Amino acid sequence: MNQVVASTTFAPNSYEHVGRRIQRMVSDPKVQKHQAVSITRRENEAPEAWERVLQELGETDGVTVEHLESDSVRIGWKRYLDC
Repeated sequence: MNQVVASTTFAPNSYEHVGRRIQRMVSDPKVQKHQAVSITRRENEAPEAWERVLQELGETDGVTVEHLESDSVRIGWKRYLDC
């Protein structure tokens, strides 16, 4: 009798992928020094996922999301907001 075993690894959905990518960029020591980063949506990232992550970031106290050209944003926090 043949059995098929389902894989327990799942590919992250686009929302999770976008969130992790932004998190990695924000946690970079150089970015932490400036407390702001500009990010552009990648072609393989769903626009809905991109907007959802940006909306949630924008609703976070002390974080600002400034929309730039096309699918780019500047995310800033703390000192960047005080300037």
